[in-house]
Amino acid sequence: MSLGAATVWRMAARTKSSKDRPSYRCTECGWTTAKWLGRCPECQAWGTVEEYGAAPAVRTTAAGRVSAAALPIGQVDGRQATARSTGVDELDRVLGGGLVPGAVVLLAGEPGVGKSTLLLDVAAKAASPEHPTLYVTGEESASQVRMRADRIGALHDHLYLAAETDLSAVLGHLDAVKPSLLIMDSVQTVASPEIDGAPGGMAQVREVAGALIRASKERGMATLLVGHVTKDGAIAGPRLLEHLVDVVLHFEGDRHARLRLVRGVKNRYGATDEVGCFELHDEGITGLADPSGLFLTRRAEPVPGTCLTVTLEGRRPLVAEVQALTVDSQIPSPRRTTSGLETSRVSMMLAVLEQRGRISALGKRDIYSATVGGVKLSEPAADLAVALALASAASDTPLPKNLVAIGEVGLAGEVRRVTGVQRRLAEAHRLGFTHALVPSDPGKVPAGMRVQEVADVGEALRVLPRTRRAARDDAETERQPGAGAR
Repeated sequence: MSLGAATVWRMAARTKSSKDRPSYRCTECGWTTAKWLGRCPECQAWGTVEEYGAAPAVRTTAAGRVSAAALPIGQVDGRQATARSTGVDELDRVLGGGLVPGAVVLLAGEPGVGKSTLLLDVAAKAASPEHPTLYVTGEESASQVRMRADRIGALHDHLYLAAETDLSAVLGHLDAVKPSLLIMDSVQTVASPEIDGAPGGMAQVREVAGALIRASKERGMATLLVGHVTKDGAIAGPRLLEHLVDVVLHFEGDRHARLRLVRGVKNRYGATDEVGCFELHDEGITGLADPSGLFLTRRAEPVPGTCLTVTLEGRRPLVAEVQALTVDSQIPSPRRTTSGLETSRVSMMLAVLEQRGRISALGKRDIYSATVGGVKLSEPAADLAVALALASAASDTPLPKNLVAIGEVGLAGEVRRVTGVQRRLAEAHRLGFTHALVPSDPGKVPAGMRVQEVADVGEALRVLPRTRRAARDDAETERQPGAGAR
């Protein structure tokens, strides 16, 4: 009897100790575990697993008072979600018409890309006596922001500026100014005194973002939050931040080029395949309704090693130029250098040209390929233009003038169809191009434009005169007596 009682006591003690044992939770995705780990197995984030105490007991929530009665969806007033223009057309395009009252937008980008310049311009253009704007900076002093505003012409009587890093002070400014638009630059620099941790930590970012989102919804105030990015290009802070906000925008661009792109990643009020184009210069930032001119080189006569294509950035077609240069290599392993193009796709085009296009001189030469204007071509529709530019550089023969090439190239040398061919051809025709190489079945062709359908790379290479001569020479060589024995 005593032995049985001792066994029951030990089992009860073991059960109690297991209940009191602390648990661990990932602050990034919420995954829980019974032991600490350096890396979360669910979201693969490092250093996000933290202890949060003993396992909570199961609780039930009783029904409470509702804030508003449920209505049939047809009786819900949709005018409250009407967007108001920011004054910047390219940003309105990405947002879906403008900023909706109560919406929270997260704008992320690398340091120095121009986020603060763009938002300061938006703050000045959106300000009015009926809709004041509050710009809160946590990274610079108020005088520094004023100097930038003088430089870009972003001064307005109803644009209010504050330099704060304390969350309670920011909420106090909201009570004093009562803005229709709040710009927080940036969310990682503000901290709450009620939360432990340094500014920019996951707990602080979560608390600050949550407080600003609540204030935005309660006041019907649109909010623009600036977010930092990590070295991998992801938005810094907990992933929960992207789920809480209504819109997530990425600000992209090479700091050595003038072009800047605002790309929608998440948008509860519009499409996510829109892209806004901007030009950054000394006087500020300007929207580009027609940015194709930045990606082209104006010249009187065609040059060997250049080919034009039409890429789609979101739903917007842009004409871009691909350049290639081949020189005799002085080292055993020839160089392969790319700028604005994916190295793997350029290497694949070289292999296809050598095997399917019968161009053997590329394997022993240094290859340099690039785009014009800092544009990055990553979609497969640029494969045909890359292949033609490389072949033109190898044969030192220019392509015909006013020619664009559109199509994906496979390993077998076939030219595959791509999306949006009609939109691409219409953009090329609008800019004055008269000849296009496209895959089969391009659809409706603009009037006055000569479109040539190509099935493979060999057929596309016939636009090069020297390539045709090389093909005739090869054919004559094969017809010579004894050529098969050799």
